[in-house]
Amino acid sequence: MSKNVTVISSTLRKNGNSELLAQEFAKGAKDAGNKVEFISLRDKEIKFCKGCLTCIKTNKCIIEDDSNAIIEKMKNSDVIVFATPIYYYEMSGQLKTLLDRGNPLYTSNYKFRDIYFLATSADTSQNAADIATSGIKGWISCFNNVQLKGTLLGAGVENAGDIINNPVLKKAYEMGKNV
Repeated sequence: MSKNVTVISSTLRKNGNSELLAQEFAKGAKDAGNKVEFISLRDKEIKFCKGCLTCIKTNKCIIEDDSNAIIEKMKNSDVIVFATPIYYYEMSGQLKTLLDRGNPLYTSNYKFRDIYFLATSADTSQNAADIATSGIKGWISCFNNVQLKGTLLGAGVENAGDIINNPVLKKAYEMGKNV
């Protein structure tokens, strides 16, 4: 059965390693017959949450920027994929800000059930994304019947493009193919 998959890349570097990883996932998902939308946060305006909680009553954020359209796409997706570079063992600020702005989803009739988390780091440790993964798990725990379906780390990739020819790209493709 075909699924609606939204892949969100949070790197600000064009052709950054986490973006290339996300593109491979998206390619696998598309090749498997799914409808895939790829969103880059690079040129998006996403302001900080003000904590006003109006969204809990209205299911929409009062701040006018690009996040409202992204949140709507997330709401109507079966699968959401978050991709981020790891900075100081944490997800990018852009991704964290988007997750905070996703508060209107909490009280909405969201469709998503499966979340995937893709990360890249200059650090070679396979634990480099553990704190960021914990943050994603915390976000997921706010939603009923939603699970972290898979994670993938491309470690030891610092400069844009270092991930090219890395076996983790094939793993991303296969993970996408199996959503």
